[in-house]
Parts: sequence; C-alpha cells; structure tokens
Amino acid sequence: MAKLGLPYGKRLVIFAKAPQMGRVKTRLAREIGLVAATQWYRSTCASLIARLACDRRWSTSLVVTPDSAAWKSAPWPHIWPSGVAHLPQGPGDLGQRMGAVFRSFPPGPVVLIGSDIPDIQSAHIAQAFAALGSHDAVIGPSTDGGYWLIGFKRVKPVGSVFNTVRWSSSHALKDTLKNLTGRTIAFLPTLQDVDEAADLKAVRQKL
Repeated sequence: MAKLGLPYGKRLVIFAKAPQMGRVKTRLAREIGLVAATQWYRSTCASLIARLACDRRWSTSLVVTPDSAAWKSAPWPHIWPSGVAHLPQGPGDLGQRMGAVFRSFPPGPVVLIGSDIPDIQSAHIAQAFAALGSHDAVIGPSTDGGYWLIGFKRVKPVGSVFNTVRWSSSHALKDTLKNLTGRTIAFLPTLQDVDEAADLKAVRQKL
C-alpha cells in the first residue's frame, strides 16, 4: 500500500469486505442463510461507519477487499458513504494486509477495527486513542479468542507483530500478544464477535 499523505493526527481504519452475497459472513450464512447473513452484515457495517466516521476527533478510512471495490465511486452508497476514503487492502493474508496499513500512514496513532462488531461505539475508539497516550499498543479482545481492535502509537515500528498469527482461531490474540513482548499494551472491554448463529443470538438478546 502506498504512503498516505495525510496530516499528522489520530486515524481510525475500518477493515471491510465488499457487502456482496457469498463474500461476507460465510460461516453465519451456513446456519441462517445467505440472504439473512448478507443483510445482517450490510446493516451492521453501515451503522458502524455512520456513527464512527462522523466523529471529528479522528479521521476515518475504509480499507476494503477486493481491491477493485476501492476504485468504484460509492458502489454501495448506503453502506460505504462517499465522504469516507476508500482504500484497497492489497495482497497477502490478513496479517500482511494489516501490517501494510499501519506502515502506510505518516507518524501518529492508528487504530484498526473490523466492520462486523455491532457493539463498537465512539467511546471505545476514544478510549483506544487515549490509551495510546501512555502505551505502545492497545487491543480490544473478542469473545472468540481474537480481537476486534488493535492500535499502535507507532513510536516503534510495527514490524513482525502479525507474523505467524493463527487467524480465525481462538489463538489469534495469544499469538499477537507473544509478538508484542516488550511493548506496553492497554486492553479495552471484550466484545462479542459474530461468526455463528449462537453469536448473533447473544448479540440480539443483549440488545
């Protein structure tokens, strides 16, 4: 990913997939159906972007896959608003793509989240940036053993933080923490990830 010539400041990155049927929430779709799973993702993604991108305490970028979706002019205007920068994730596995994003910005704190965690609020993002004032990194754990947020002050290079991480498994957080040995880390509240029907039921019951 090319260097992004943005002014110094707090940056929120939202990783998102093109909200097309069969491309998103495939595990959930096997249980509740393609249409219902796609509609849930579209609704969750749109709501998340709407409430976070309007917050002027940070700048927001939507980093998307496939890369071709980043070049379209507002392909899904009710989900990906045209006022938010659309950037391609680029090649590689999830860790390689995340690492490239963190390396692409000029100096300043960067926080990255997924687009399918319905409980994320502006207060969580503000808390993450506040934590980076006194920590090298911040992580928001998820209930499945992964994490819904990761951010870096980026005084130190991100380096190999995402190498050898077992993505989409209960080991993702543990593997990442091992790679962060020697850095100060702050933790945010644990939030519910939604990959299966039981996760969706838990979220709906809480709401």
